[in-house]
Amino acid sequence: MAKLRLLFVKENQASYISHLDLMRTFQRVFPRGGLELRHSQGFHPHPLISIVLPLPVGQSSECELLDFEVEQDVDGSGVADMVNSGLPAGLCARECYRVQRPARDLAYLRASIELDYDRGVPDGAEDKLRELFSREEVLVSKRTKHKELTEINIIPMIKELEWSRREGRVCVLATVAAQNPGLNPALLGTAVCAQLPGLAPDFTRVRRLELYDAQMDIFR
Repeated sequence: MAKLRLLFVKENQASYISHLDLMRTFQRVFPRGGLELRHSQGFHPHPLISIVLPLPVGQSSECELLDFEVEQDVDGSGVADMVNSGLPAGLCARECYRVQRPARDLAYLRASIELDYDRGVPDGAEDKLRELFSREEVLVSKRTKHKELTEINIIPMIKELEWSRREGRVCVLATVAAQNPGLNPALLGTAVCAQLPGLAPDFTRVRRLELYDAQMDIFR
């Protein structure tokens, strides 16, 4: 028996695969490659497989982590290549290895956020955005697990923001809290729409770049 962790990319059309459909995809792929997933005990056994930090639908990522347990005693060698032969376009396994660290050690994530403006970036946008996120409080409406709307202050969950500008867009490299509580980077775009409606982007694009522990060492 072994507990393994798969590092994979999720992008392009695969960004719109739901969490449940993604789990079903991997549950089908592993047995085809000869890996027998372990199951829970009890009246309703289920495969022991989970995403460490599920990615919101519509976002892409270079560093998704999937934890799973198999009946075989393996170290993960060759699993990434095996998995890639059965994955749909937009999903690509990078490596697989034995789990060394618990998911609770994951503290921060880094993401690129692009605020796209069809008619060009409004004048003074960068300065106004920097000022907005330098405040002590920026409230954003968010739905809870019980589907209720609540307001949260996102500032305490932001560790670092780096701003830049390209043709037709403002880009921000954001390092934010990953969990307990975590911040969905897309909420920065939501905050702009709510607090600075004149700077509301026509489209917000988010890509997860890296995961870190509390010491800002890469989490794997």
